[in-house]
Amino acid sequence: MSTTTATYQFSLVKGDQRYFVRCGVGDEERMIAQLMDWAENPDLDFDWFDAAVLSRQVTQRLFSRATGEDREED
Repeated sequence: MSTTTATYQFSLVKGDQRYFVRCGVGDEERMIAQLMDWAENPDLDFDWFDAAVLSRQVTQRLFSRATGEDREED
C-alpha cells in the first residue's frame, strides 16, 4: 500500500510564459480559488482567461476521477 498522495500537474503556455501548477487529490477547490486570486492580482501577468483554462483542466480531472476514467496505478 502506498502512502503517497496523487498529485496532478496542469499547464498553460501563453506566448513565452509557461504556467505549471500542481494539485493534490482533494485540493482541487483550493487550487481553483488560488487561480482566481492570481487573476485578481494586477501585479501578475495572469488574467481571468488563464484562470479559466487552468480551472477547466482541474475540473476535467475531477470529472474523470468521479466517473472512473482516471485510474491511478498501484
